[in-house]
Amino acid sequence: MPGLTAVTFDLWQTLLLDNRELGRARTQVRLDGAQSILAKCGMDFDLETIRLAYRACYRWCHGIRDQSLDVSFRQQVEHFIDGIDDGLLDRLDGETVDEIERIYSDSFFVHPPLAHKDAVPVLRQVGEMGLRIGLISNTGMTPGVAFRRFLGEQGMLEYFDTLTFSDEVMLSKPSDEIFLMTLRALDASPEESVHVGDHVKNDVVGANRCGLKTVWITGFYENEDPDDPDTHADATVGELAEVAPAIAGLRSQSATD
Repeated sequence: MPGLTAVTFDLWQTLLLDNRELGRARTQVRLDGAQSILAKCGMDFDLETIRLAYRACYRWCHGIRDQSLDVSFRQQVEHFIDGIDDGLLDRLDGETVDEIERIYSDSFFVHPPLAHKDAVPVLRQVGEMGLRIGLISNTGMTPGVAFRRFLGEQGMLEYFDTLTFSDEVMLSKPSDEIFLMTLRALDASPEESVHVGDHVKNDVVGANRCGLKTVWITGFYENEDPDDPDTHADATVGELAEVAPAIAGLRSQSATD
């Protein structure tokens, strides 16, 4: 069996820590911002109408991601706008749509998640093993371009050889192809690779089915189907700080298999 050459990381609740309060705060920035921008155009929509459009957009995106697909960030914003009032998108000029898209994205920086204190040390340790490093992230309501900026600000971006964001490739975990395209960019086979993440279905099951080894970080999601062998990670850790030793152990094991 070949030795390990690459590691891919999940982002949310792995390298970045988020919570519902921050999510709600970002949502409010988006709603208030959209209302203000539309008011400047002489279009007065009450906040509840905008909120209902946002919730409908969320459900629409979620339904697409349930099929292991995704939409571009622009498509998400345009769907949100048309949900406020049918045909509204066509009545707005491109500059106004761009402004709504910008505040929708930049709400991430108004109420950012917490960069995990062990993220940079772990990425550095993995890099010092001589392993190539990739990121595979379902982006949700924030675009990949915002994550790139934030990762750069937090000193993480330099450790990645490639980054795959669902809104940019129109696929979401646990799609096989989102893992495989990332490995192609890393010039690595599944048998040579490990994926690290917190979500059982998206990270453990998805990567296992593609033939990667897996490291599951517990504490955020439960294994709801322990009888399914695909839900069993090759290594289970309770903290991000334990990931590098776990990868070293899997690397030693693969070298002797």
